[in-house]
Formats: sequence, C-alpha cells, structure tokens
Amino acid sequence: MKVIALIPARYGASRFPGKLLAPLKGVPVIRRTYEAVAGTGLFDEVMVVTDSPDIYHEITSHGGAVFMSRKPHETGSDRIAEAVAGLDADIIVNVQGDEPFTKREPLEKLLAVFDAPGAEQIDLASLMQEMHNRQQIDDPNFVKVVVDSSGFALLFSRSPIPYPRDTDMQPVYYEHIGIYAFRRQALLDFAATPATPLECVEKIECLRYLETGKKIKMVVTDYMGIEIDTPEDLRNAEEQFNI
Repeated sequence: MKVIALIPARYGASRFPGKLLAPLKGVPVIRRTYEAVAGTGLFDEVMVVTDSPDIYHEITSHGGAVFMSRKPHETGSDRIAEAVAGLDADIIVNVQGDEPFTKREPLEKLLAVFDAPGAEQIDLASLMQEMHNRQQIDDPNFVKVVVDSSGFALLFSRSPIPYPRDTDMQPVYYEHIGIYAFRRQALLDFAATPATPLECVEKIECLRYLETGKKIKMVVTDYMGIEIDTPEDLRNAEEQFNI
C-alpha cells in the first residue's frame, strides 16, 4: 500500500494573509510543516500543493517537492485532488500547511485504521480530540464532531454538538482536527461533486463527504498542536517551539 502526504498551502488566508511564509523561529511556517511531516518517516512521498510562486520557491529551494495548482480551489481537498489525479497512491494524507507541530504518533494511529478489521468500510479517516474548555466548545472557530458507536462521523458542526437538553447528562465533546487520510477514489469523487448544502451553510468541507454517503472513521488523539490561524497563534507557537 503506497501512502503519500500532501500539504495544501494557499497563500491568501483570510484571517492571516501570508501566514505560511511567516517566520517561526526564523523558518517559514510552511517549511516547518513540510519538515515535520517528512520527519515522521511514515510516507513514501511528501509534497506541498500550492497556488503561490513564493511558497513553491521556498520549498523547492530547500530540496522539497511541490505541485503547482493550475486552477483556483475552494477547499484543501479540491486542491490536493488536482495533484492526486496524476499520482500513484493508495492512501493520501492531507496535513494542513499551518501545522508545524505535526507528530508521528497521531498520523500512525490514523493510518492504522486502514489495516484494521472493517477497513473496507472506510472511505477516509480523520482525527478528533476531547474538548474540556467551555469557551472553545461554544466557539464556532472550533469544529465539533459526533460519532456513532463504531467511531464513524455522524455530523460536523461549528455549533456545540451534542446539545445538552438533558442537564443531568454529561456529554463528551470532540474537536475535529483537520488532518485526513483518504482512499484515492474518495478524494477524486469529492472533487468531482459540487459543494453540498450543509457544507455551504457551515463552511466545513468534510460535510460534503457525509452528504454524498462517504464513511469517515474518526480516530481519538490527544494531539495538542497549534494551528497558525492568527498572528496570536504564531506568537504562541514561537513560545512553544522546541520546549
């Protein structure tokens, strides 16, 4: 089974434009992420997929592999699907370009589901972690997920799910971590399908998979990396890097 990692890297982030080229301890965030993913040793190939000549140059000038997008894309899945159409791979792992703290263990757990009993049911897999901070649970910037008894995703939402209608119950909340492992065909099917209603309402791309009948296996992790979404996140990452 050939496993590759693709890192979608769009330059124009709405909350922090140019964040992937912002320095983290003197090295751009995107190169930190690339080196972290390659350093796990889990992949036959690691490649950045970008629309930016500057990101292209940053990675290639340090010996990395890059695919340059030929057309604009609305989602990271659409972006990497363009690259995958010309690649030979069985499983494609999508690691966001703003994840410089990527570690081996969560990715290893994610990939393990494709070798476990019942793997034939899985179209793609993703990570989630238990949430305890009420402010984050209520924050729409934190995407929540609920799963069935077998660990397959039922729904993703920016709202707190499940809603605690019975105040005697103590619900468990899970944050969706946006790292995916796709079967190749599931990814290509996604790119060939128009955006779906729930996806458009919530602005959560993985809802397109659920709305089109794909099965998403969720894997619990204690992953506590820092996504670089804002200048404040970058300052926090500076403090945490190499601690």
